[in-house]
Amino acid sequence: MLELFEKVFKFKSKETTFKRELMAGFTGFITVCYVLFVVPTMLADAGMPRGDATVAVIWVTAVACFIMAFYANFPVVVAPGLGICAFFAYYVCGPMGLSWQAGLAAVFISGVIFLILTVTRVRELIIKAVPLDIKYAIVVGLGAFIAFIGMKNAGIIVASPSTFVAFGDITQPEPLLASLGAILIGSLMVRKIKGAMIIGIAVITLVGIVTGVSPIPDMSGIGEINHLVPTKTFFQMDFGAIFKYGIVTVVFTLTMVDLFDNMGTLIGLSQRAGLMNYRTGHIENLNKALCSDSIATMSAACLGTPTATSYVESAAAIAEGGRTGMVPFVTAICFLLCLLVLPIVHIVPGYATAAALIVVGALMMQSVVHIHFEDFTTGMPAFLTILTMPLTFNVATGFGLGFISYVMLKLLTGQEKHLDVMTFLIAAAFAINFCLR
Repeated sequence: MLELFEKVFKFKSKETTFKRELMAGFTGFITVCYVLFVVPTMLADAGMPRGDATVAVIWVTAVACFIMAFYANFPVVVAPGLGICAFFAYYVCGPMGLSWQAGLAAVFISGVIFLILTVTRVRELIIKAVPLDIKYAIVVGLGAFIAFIGMKNAGIIVASPSTFVAFGDITQPEPLLASLGAILIGSLMVRKIKGAMIIGIAVITLVGIVTGVSPIPDMSGIGEINHLVPTKTFFQMDFGAIFKYGIVTVVFTLTMVDLFDNMGTLIGLSQRAGLMNYRTGHIENLNKALCSDSIATMSAACLGTPTATSYVESAAAIAEGGRTGMVPFVTAICFLLCLLVLPIVHIVPGYATAAALIVVGALMMQSVVHIHFEDFTTGMPAFLTILTMPLTFNVATGFGLGFISYVMLKLLTGQEKHLDVMTFLIAAAFAINFCLR
């Protein structure tokens, strides 16, 4: 069996082991499994049956992860994107007035566009057009974004009407346990203890249960799940309605958000996994990874969820040592098992996974040393990319603001030789997307 896994995932060439990849896969699942509860809630608000939406999320994640595992051999977990789901539920199926069936048709069309752009290598050309300093800024910004998510989920950072964000009450159990968890994981990593992430998550989860901070939850409100396939959402795309409404605005927005959000995430995760060349910015197996998420998006629409995208939380699996497609493979198996044991998944509280996300953010911040801040035409765009990713709570927005400022600064300082047609097209696409919001 081990020989088969070695043949498929090529552990030796990636300088990793079966045990390390297995542990990383479990870590990836634990940090992403919250989508089972968050995404179906949003889809239910869009009018979908909640039980079927939950089953659809499981199958979409499993299918998308299997594709990423066996075709791309990439250590990235793919699942329905939170930002896209929110846009789908609260805008497309809200103010725009489309049914969720029409919305799924738009998602499918955007997936076809992704696939065409990938097969023709346009998406790869777009990534190659991104300056190396901006790529590193994306990594750092992604780290800040991940840490921000962790602190928010733990209550370390809270909303404030006067200052937008503020320091939470650290004496409360959740932020206190998350802080202790981050310190514990960091200490284990310094001591080079294998499985530091999952050990830290497990210890904090156990402490939370023992102290009564997070009692085992009542899952009765999750909706009835008495079948293994999403019968009410399967192939329910309404192409007639979307063409009648006019697809340009919806599809363009879906395409732009997922294209650059996913691109930014893949660049950041690839660098962290050692798959990006530090000198040229070339990313190993990039086109296969892009093709995988294109097919995953079309599969998502067929099964009954919005766009499937690469998850930034995959950085936790990568920090645990994950370097191959076994990470999404293990995650996919765990999601399928959730069809039988869904309530058990919710035992792991948000503050436990938050601790891991804070540590991952700190690890990804290390790439900041590669950015040439002394050249302000790259330093300022890099700074804007890093700053606005967490502040706008959106990878694509931070990427866009940094990229537009890069093009404008180069033009205004007479350095247009650093720009080409593709950079202008990317900047224009970002600008159009911002104007359409």
